[in-house]
Amino acid sequence: MTAEANPRTDRGTWVRVLVRGAVLTVVLLGLVAFSVLLAKVTLTPSPASADLVTANLRPGRSLRQYAEDYTFLAACKQAGGNLLLGVPFGLLLPFFVPRRLRMIRTTLLTAVAMAVVELIQGALVEGRAFDIDDVILNTAGALLGYFVLGRRISHRYYTYTDDTGSPGPSAEKPEAEPKRAPGPAGRAKAALTKTAPTKAARAKAAPTKTVRAKTARTKAARTKTGQRDRPKPAATATATAKKRGVRTGRTEGAASSGRRATGSGAVRSLLDRLRGR
Repeated sequence: MTAEANPRTDRGTWVRVLVRGAVLTVVLLGLVAFSVLLAKVTLTPSPASADLVTANLRPGRSLRQYAEDYTFLAACKQAGGNLLLGVPFGLLLPFFVPRRLRMIRTTLLTAVAMAVVELIQGALVEGRAFDIDDVILNTAGALLGYFVLGRRISHRYYTYTDDTGSPGPSAEKPEAEPKRAPGPAGRAKAALTKTAPTKAARAKAAPTKTVRAKTARTKAARTKTGQRDRPKPAATATATAKKRGVRTGRTEGAASSGRRATGSGAVRSLLDRLRGR
């Protein structure tokens, strides 16, 4: 199974490599063709407008002039032409730019390229001048092309070509090698490994048994001391009865002594009355 899967994965990788090379070749040729077209459009001299064209370093000045001085069709031609010149950048540059921060890098590359073109126009080409609004419109056209079509195409291209090293769906895992039977030395080691944990477990279990025995002894001692401290019910009953008898005897003796004192007092009073008569 693995021998059949490996040729398929190799074919898949080769197909992806060929597709990647073909796509990059087509994109590169398109970029070259666009560069030639851009050079013809922007670097062609225009002697008739040499006295009319001036450099513009203030953003929005040329756009305001298009809206005020030009007709609607002429303004759309100027602004739309600059936008269309930037669209191929948004379609082709994402294939050569890394995937991380692709939009920002595409925008910066377009702005730098068009700024260089505008500088060449103002310095070397007759009847042309540097215009910052043209750079802004070209960069906006690149963003438009990127969001409309360039982002989707480049994303599909990268998702297809990034799987060059991954195996195909028919690839299966290699079969595991059969385990060899252990020899006598291996059996001895296995027996030692089996007995070692039992000894360690016994050594751990010994202190736990001693702790349990100690706790049982302390509980038994506590129960014995509690039973000793507690008085017996019969002894407590006799002690309470004795206390009650002593108390009752004392109260009866006090009552009898009181009665005797009252009787002796009455006799004495009778004797005193008889003597007085």
